[in-house]
Amino acid sequence: MQDDLITLQRRTVGHLRVTSNVVRTLGVLNDVACFFLAFLLASIFYDMTMGDDYDGGAHRSAAIILTINFLLVRISRDGYAPFRGQGAYAVGAALVDCLMATALTLLVIIQLGKPTEFSIELAGLFISFAMILLFLSRLAFTRLGYVMMQRGYIGQRVAVYAESAQLAARVVQLVQQEKLPHLRWIGYADERARTKKDVDSIMHIGGFLDLLDLAKAGQLDQVILAMPTMSQSRLDEISEALSAASIDICILPSETLELSSKYRVNFLGSLPVFTVWQQPMRDIDGLLKETLDYVLATLALLLLSPIMILAALAIKLESRGPIIFKQKRFGFNNTEITVLKFRSMYSDLEDSSGSKRTEENDERVTRVGRFIRKTSIDELPQLLNVLKGEMSLVGPRPHATMMRVGDKFYFEAVKGYAARHRVKPGITGLAQVRGLRGEIATKERARRRVEHDIYYIENWSPALDIKILVKTIIKIAWDKNAY
Repeated sequence: MQDDLITLQRRTVGHLRVTSNVVRTLGVLNDVACFFLAFLLASIFYDMTMGDDYDGGAHRSAAIILTINFLLVRISRDGYAPFRGQGAYAVGAALVDCLMATALTLLVIIQLGKPTEFSIELAGLFISFAMILLFLSRLAFTRLGYVMMQRGYIGQRVAVYAESAQLAARVVQLVQQEKLPHLRWIGYADERARTKKDVDSIMHIGGFLDLLDLAKAGQLDQVILAMPTMSQSRLDEISEALSAASIDICILPSETLELSSKYRVNFLGSLPVFTVWQQPMRDIDGLLKETLDYVLATLALLLLSPIMILAALAIKLESRGPIIFKQKRFGFNNTEITVLKFRSMYSDLEDSSGSKRTEENDERVTRVGRFIRKTSIDELPQLLNVLKGEMSLVGPRPHATMMRVGDKFYFEAVKGYAARHRVKPGITGLAQVRGLRGEIATKERARRRVEHDIYYIENWSPALDIKILVKTIIKIAWDKNAY
């Protein structure tokens, strides 16, 4: 153990090192330099090629206004967040923001009534040079950031203090999903620390005293506490002991370890509060989602009505019973809704409670039923649920109220299950296009479905809905999990 700690100390000292937060400041300075250099190059190129007189003061003022607009747009979109390994430092977003800042600056110039005082050629050169420099500088910035992180000039040395090796491994897995290249795993300390056991390529440091020694020696920047069953008194002891060292101390909530989600620190006035859940798709997002649903559902009904008519006739001709199957399922805010489907089973063998799962080669399913289930035609009547405001085109799939996973109801088997009902259920969803359509026979598969549902809710956008709809259409042709 002592040899490992000596090696660790040699690895983590020896030169100046800063945390990734410095990237925010460097990013702002980089962009200001890009606009300054762009104006200088545009002026030189303009004088060499065209040589016409222009109002230098007015153009410099416009360039300053454009730069400020660009910085404000970037800041409002959190464009200067600490480097997280994004491709080419989010090049596309920066170029779009530059065009937006240009449009805002043009509106200011028009509002002041001075568009005739500006040279279109010089302005075009300035904007072109600015976008080229923003593009190239971000490529260089990304490369430089990686090099500095690899050499240890930028980075954060992190250790985990967990109740067990398994819990430490879960923390590492969650953090690695965030793709944070500036993090350097020093190791983990086990509350019990009975035996040395490395997990996920990070070293086992030992017990709490070993972790404390590293912190006091200046070998750590941050300690993540993953102790979901820890008492408040024990937490106070650990925090007080670690506070003697100059490090960040973070507590990972038990909910994060069970079901990853987006937790936020918000403010009620000046009072900080830890937001576990918050309303998704609110305000403009909610209106946009509703509009998209109604417009696309109406178009789908018009376009697919011939298929729906043929499906209804085939169902009626093959077997007795109603064309439409109705089933109670969980909807928005965990309320019950009546979901509509084309009947795919013999009417005397149907299970409206959903307690019995449909299995492959299920004898209850008719021949027509097998086809419409395979092609998802049986789901088309749910377009009426969308128009009634009970469902959405895309969202977590609604589950029957009595649906079970193993020997437990779905809502009992998976922690965090109820959170998927914070939005309207959908005809299709992210889980369905990522291979989780069909029978849910195990708790692990059920948990993965819920994880995808939560991810969709927290990361919703119109583009994501369109992407899921397109993937749904593509997957219908060869989905082996539908029966």
